[in-house]
Amino acid sequence: MVPKAARTREAVAMARTADVVVVGGGVNGLSVAYHLAKRGAGRVCLVERSHLAAGATGKSGALVRTHYTNEPETLLALRSLEVFEHWDDVIGGDCGFAQVGMLIFAAARDREAFGRNVAMHRRLGVDSRLVSVPEALALDPGLHLTDVGAIAYEPRSGYADPNLTAYAFARAAADRGVELLLETAATAIEVHADRVAGVRTSQGTIAAGTVVVCAGAGAGPLLVPLGIDLGLRPCRARVVLFRPAYERPSLPLTYIDHVRGTWYRPDGNRTLVGAEVGVERDTDPDTTPEHVEQGYIAHCHREMVGRFPAMRHSTTRGNWSGVITMSPDARPLIGALPYAGLYCVAGDSGTSFKTSPAIGQSVSELVVDGTSRIVDLTPFRPARVAEGALWVDPDDYDVDSPTISR
Repeated sequence: MVPKAARTREAVAMARTADVVVVGGGVNGLSVAYHLAKRGAGRVCLVERSHLAAGATGKSGALVRTHYTNEPETLLALRSLEVFEHWDDVIGGDCGFAQVGMLIFAAARDREAFGRNVAMHRRLGVDSRLVSVPEALALDPGLHLTDVGAIAYEPRSGYADPNLTAYAFARAAADRGVELLLETAATAIEVHADRVAGVRTSQGTIAAGTVVVCAGAGAGPLLVPLGIDLGLRPCRARVVLFRPAYERPSLPLTYIDHVRGTWYRPDGNRTLVGAEVGVERDTDPDTTPEHVEQGYIAHCHREMVGRFPAMRHSTTRGNWSGVITMSPDARPLIGALPYAGLYCVAGDSGTSFKTSPAIGQSVSELVVDGTSRIVDLTPFRPARVAEGALWVDPDDYDVDSPTISR
């Protein structure tokens, strides 16, 4: 007997009809599929052109934190954090969540906006507070902070394992009857008049009255032929892994550095680093190399040493790159599309791993009940692109390089 979570192309021949088809086997597609099944949405099929977590999910740094520059994303992150904290009880299995805490650094020019955002976080129930340089050094004595103008500390934040998280969602979904159809590429969305009618795949057409597109860089090619241009741009994201230095065995926390345009997190006794430099826009996900160039490695090392001087004797352990998708305003596009029964989670700009639990629940509520209650998805509506109502946060920073803050 083929395990539910391992049903691949042999199963798709039987999957000619469904109530809902979810396109994309990343963490958001799997979360949506799981929550739809949990809410009794009927027969749910998920199609993935390759394998689970094959795209941006598997390449994610998988930070779990709540620091955002607006209320809607903060709420998505907070509701999701509550799931990561109780993962085995809520979803089941192990997501690899390490609640080590996080420090966020901002430049002096952003001090007032930074403070207002932290105040907003606290009002919403986030455990976050501004800390002084001595307080930050008490948490991590190896920091160099002379260029930092403001610091926040989130003790409940940390990081998870992106693959374990995706697989846990997949197993929970399969246990609730979701068919996971792998090696099954969605090639077109079928519509009839003003309604969605199903999904054409490499293994045949699946008729369905509801389709949720969570296809990452593949969302644009599926939606543009329907006259839905959300301005999605695939962009390359890169991560470098460093060995511990003799002088500094490991990082005790996770860090987002708006001053240096970087993020850092531990991976055992190694350090993961991502940086906002030389961003490649409009990349082809099918031809983008998985390795990282030496110039980027050197940049990450230089910025890391600027923040953690003892890491100057650290050497590289490995690297990878993948493709995320940017929306025109660098905020996720979540919600209904012009055809009845058609929805998307798209253009997340690399931010939605940490918010995937709440995204899945919110989308399931929208599909089944017509409205989302756990978090109001109205600000995320895809229609804002056509409306010319792009999202702008008054207390934003990193406006020239938004993916680091995501």
